[in-house]
Amino acid sequence: MRDLVAETQLDVRHLVAPLFVREGIDEPQPIASLPGVVQHTRASLREEVRQLADLGVRAVMLFGVPTIKDSIGSGAFDPEGIVQLSLQDLAADVGDRMVLMADLCVDEYTDHGHCGVLDGPAGDPHTSVDNDATLEIYGRIAVAQAQAGAHVVAPSGMMDGQVGAIRAALDSAGHANTAILAYSAKYASGLYGPFRDAVDCAIVGGGDRKAYQQDWRNGAREALLEVQADLDQGADMVMVKPALAYLDIIAAVRAAVTVPLAAYHVSGEYAMLKAAAANGWIDHDVVAIEHLTAIKRAGADIVLTYLARWFAEAHA
Repeated sequence: MRDLVAETQLDVRHLVAPLFVREGIDEPQPIASLPGVVQHTRASLREEVRQLADLGVRAVMLFGVPTIKDSIGSGAFDPEGIVQLSLQDLAADVGDRMVLMADLCVDEYTDHGHCGVLDGPAGDPHTSVDNDATLEIYGRIAVAQAQAGAHVVAPSGMMDGQVGAIRAALDSAGHANTAILAYSAKYASGLYGPFRDAVDCAIVGGGDRKAYQQDWRNGAREALLEVQADLDQGADMVMVKPALAYLDIIAAVRAAVTVPLAAYHVSGEYAMLKAAAANGWIDHDVVAIEHLTAIKRAGADIVLTYLARWFAEAHA
């Protein structure tokens, strides 16, 4: 009876599994701060995605960990870069039954750890991200990912004008049907630590991303400006990140837009759940379902979560 009349339903088809693939390793590498999550090899990634597809998961989001990093993150747009090669693998394996998404940013690929090109030397307190120079790089990444087989590119760097630049680059290269999932309301949160472990991404000089990510003290007024700007530039879907600490933002965006809305249940939110459960303080399965349901209840159509495989297996 409770299931029959429940207002919010979770469905594995609405979950996206974030996955990490790393160059230069022979076997998957566990990520200590993300229990159950690994850095994949190309081969293990292919097997993981095939299994996810068989379990009913319908989308994955790829993040790359390159062997060599440089000042502009050139590995992010190299046709032989780890994400591009992996997209080719997955397009051949499951491209007709899985939505292949690729995170579009350079922080995993730069030697300074920022999400864009710098206008001065890394570590100098007067150095900042050059927004406009970064847009050209983003366009090149989008085209490389689309050519490799991405159905959706997902710009996460929070650069002003990034969606418009990416849409123009994709259209000019003949990829008008490649969709854009914009990280539109992405906050300068303290909940990204385990993710940065996963992609070996630390900012040189101990800086932060507050210059281009949103202030977590601000609510829907700022978030809706960012969302609308991305929609005006051609975004097909928008995202709020993180999720659990920003349910009010998810609800406000849901009330304001009609496009599909995603929310990212981020690494820190996942890690806290795992740590508390490991200590016997909470029931993992009960709280995991409660968390995912809360995100859906707030209005998200799509949930990116490291719990995707667990949910799929538990509800097969």
